[in-house]
Amino acid sequence: MTLWRYQFRIIMLGDSTVGKSSLVKRYAEGLFQDSINQTVGVDFYVHFLEVEQGVHVKLQFWDTAGQERFRSVTRSYYRNSAGGLLMFDMTNRVSFEHIKEWHREVCDHVHPYKVLFILVGNKSDKAEGRLVGREEAEALARELGMPYVEVSARTGQNVSNAFELLARCIYEGLRSGEVDLAPRGPKAESLGHQSSPGGRCCQTLFLH
Repeated sequence: MTLWRYQFRIIMLGDSTVGKSSLVKRYAEGLFQDSINQTVGVDFYVHFLEVEQGVHVKLQFWDTAGQERFRSVTRSYYRNSAGGLLMFDMTNRVSFEHIKEWHREVCDHVHPYKVLFILVGNKSDKAEGRLVGREEAEALARELGMPYVEVSARTGQNVSNAFELLARCIYEGLRSGEVDLAPRGPKAESLGHQSSPGGRCCQTLFLH
């Protein structure tokens, strides 16, 4: 059994069918399935990570449904999230155009607290069907003040990098005092509350 010092709740955000479930399943379980039933409400995954030597964290992933009819359910999970993975399908331009809406919804819902985000473009293995350019995605990430990573849930490319980047951003924020994690009993569990209304967890970074 892994002994962990902190727990970070991370919420998966993005339109339906962009591959959120496939991505988190690839990372947490090392599996890829061509066909996964659409998430109804919220699914839950756990993974343990050593963010620095001797420091293990428990990553708690909340995989939210992208359909509008489930928004009232998924919104209830926003406030207690330390991090958010904003995801679009690089072969589906509409999903990219909705990223700002997803980001704004979470920020408005958790105000005055903050959630630390990364932007993730999925399906890097389908270059021939790509409808969102790398430069355009990087520009949006800069505008929103977050790192950008291109991944493939199918091949596993950059999947671990994406999740571990977000986890380390949260951990860096904790060490710097930017992120306030409320203690619960003998372990410190994340409530996802950030002590200051501004600032970033780490420098803007782009992974391809």
